[in-house]
Amino acid sequence: MGLECIIYIGMAILYFNVMFTYVIVYDPPVFGSHHFSLSFWNASSPQTKAPLKKPNWVDDLHKRQPLIEMETVILSINCAASAEIAYRKLSTQLETSSRKFSLSYLISTLAWWLLATLLSSLSSLYYSLIHFFYQLSSFPIFSWVLIASRRVLKNTWINFRIRSCQILYWPIFLQENDITSISCVEDAEKAALQRHSTWSAMAVDLVLGNLIGLSLLFNTGDVYSWVLHFAKEFTNDILRSGCVWLMGVPAGFKLNTELAGVLGMVSLNVIQIWSTLWIFMASFIFYLIRAVAVMGITFGATVSAAFVIDVITFATLHVTALHWAITLVYSHQIQALAALWRLFRGRKMNPLRQRMDSYGYTVKQHVVGSLLFTPLLLLLPTTSVFFIFFTITSTSVNSICMLIEFAVSIIHATPYAEIMIWLVRRQRFPCGVWFEIEHYKKNILNSSSDRSNNSPEKKPVLMVSNLRSNFLSIGQILLPHYTTMFSGISASSLTTSARGVLSGKRMPSKLGLDLPPPRPWMHMPLRQYWTLCHGSIFSSSRKGSNHDLSLEKGLPKASQSSSS
Repeated sequence: MGLECIIYIGMAILYFNVMFTYVIVYDPPVFGSHHFSLSFWNASSPQTKAPLKKPNWVDDLHKRQPLIEMETVILSINCAASAEIAYRKLSTQLETSSRKFSLSYLISTLAWWLLATLLSSLSSLYYSLIHFFYQLSSFPIFSWVLIASRRVLKNTWINFRIRSCQILYWPIFLQENDITSISCVEDAEKAALQRHSTWSAMAVDLVLGNLIGLSLLFNTGDVYSWVLHFAKEFTNDILRSGCVWLMGVPAGFKLNTELAGVLGMVSLNVIQIWSTLWIFMASFIFYLIRAVAVMGITFGATVSAAFVIDVITFATLHVTALHWAITLVYSHQIQALAALWRLFRGRKMNPLRQRMDSYGYTVKQHVVGSLLFTPLLLLLPTTSVFFIFFTITSTSVNSICMLIEFAVSIIHATPYAEIMIWLVRRQRFPCGVWFEIEHYKKNILNSSSDRSNNSPEKKPVLMVSNLRSNFLSIGQILLPHYTTMFSGISASSLTTSARGVLSGKRMPSKLGLDLPPPRPWMHMPLRQYWTLCHGSIFSSSRKGSNHDLSLEKGLPKASQSSSS
């Protein structure tokens, strides 16, 4: 590959007072190979090796304001080869057309045609299945079924819609429609990453789904036995034993026997009713495991994981109901005690100004408040114990769902195309430039005091340096995507949730992580969709072959000069 250079010729009156020539040599940016960028991600990136004794002019240079034209220079370097793009494409097309009758070209074309046909047929099968469900939901007979399923299987419907949009739009994104990206190598790289992000995410999701689904299909009996055993232990050893333990003397605390008996019996009755219902529904667990496996094989790991979240939420509905009921009792009891405490202090809450104002209560109000405050305060430990128990149980169940939700969001947010390209060619992810000095004179690096004592001769000086790039690490590539995913979670929200538990509020059952935005449904005939998928894959294969030919040919040698 040829080298390009920027030559600066002029008088350095401020520092050197000599005629000098400064040559910057760099590899011309090529799409698919490398380019330059000024975005600094890591301050600890490798820089040039400076001399042991830093001259005074280096300190003066750091105090100066950076040149605003640096971004323009980098942009012009990235766009320097734009005039040769049309020529290279034309030459590679002519070279490809001259090799059409070669055996290797025919075999490569046939392989890509078969791959495009296979993927287009598979994607068309998914599209027809999704379109069938979309048309079926428009009938009034199935409208109530659709509404009920969206409420019960909320997470499944969200991820199913994301997968449907990916199947519908991936051939559209794969096509190169951005003409402005041709003029700049950096824009072309960003457009290429955007084109390959959709299909790569869908492919990785389907591969993970097939691995999980096939594992469940071959081990359905073992998974079924483990689920029944876990459900039995959770119901008997945790819920029932916990309620019986709370009805006695838990951890040595003396509770109100009557209130603890009422709360414990209500909880045991709810658990018994739900366990009886699940005895009749135990035979469906085997088919639910098969359904999770089929969903993973068909639509990917995210849809099957979302279905597991909905199944866990429905299976622990009795825990959620008991937690909601005891939370309602505990929160009202806390609010009543707080209001009665303000009554004794002669204070009243002003909801308009959100502050405490003084207020004069009557004697009857103080007497009634005293009669209510004593039993509520004495019954608070009993209510608190049941509230803590069901809060821990419900939070444990929600933590499992949040962990699965976190895994689903990680699968959606990971940029698989960027990771694969980074592993193959790291030069396509620059993060700042630096200069490697190849040739310089000793009098250039002397300080100003040395030059005053030993005035050098005014002879031309040549300085040659190479323009180098720093590169992103794998963590710096993943960080922006994961930061966007966790944009809805902050430390203040976690603190608010923790404080809300003390006042009788329920913990959130979802993390609220960011998912890919849903896209509008776009209907097209099945044959047109198949043609679109086939054309996108076949055209991308031709662009890849042309790109390989252009990299083999390289760029002709050129030079740019700037004089002052």
